[in-house]
Amino acid sequence: MADRAGLTQAKVSRIEGSDTVPTLPLLAKLAEALDATLNIALDNDDTRVSFSGHRTNAA
Repeated sequence: MADRAGLTQAKVSRIEGSDTVPTLPLLAKLAEALDATLNIALDNDDTRVSFSGHRTNAA
């Protein structure tokens, strides 16, 4: 995934381990690498970031 996102494995590891706060452009790169949609919900005391996988049509 790091290669597909144009990132180093160390950078992805830091994100996965919550050692860094990813920027929006970085999250967009990850979504593209995962072939997913980036979802961000901001509320008063609740912020959520998630990725939704794209559905593929099986023949």
